[in-house]
Amino acid sequence: MIIPINEVSPDALSNLIEGFVLREGTEYGEADCSLADKVEQVRAQLTSGEALLVYSELHETVNIIPKDQLGLIDEEAE
Repeated sequence: MIIPINEVSPDALSNLIEGFVLREGTEYGEADCSLADKVEQVRAQLTSGEALLVYSELHETVNIIPKDQLGLIDEEAE
């Protein structure tokens, strides 16, 4: 289930994004970015719709995924 980011408190959203960035250890190009920069990049992707906040009923967790992976998540749930 997609969770609209405007329905999540600012503090909760920040915590979700920070947890995602720390867990994923995503590469952001050749130059290293600070945690704050990575968090803002993910926040921008959520705001633009490039990434989505999703709740997994199966795992009872919230995660951030690229929009183009949404169909893959739905197929796994079936």
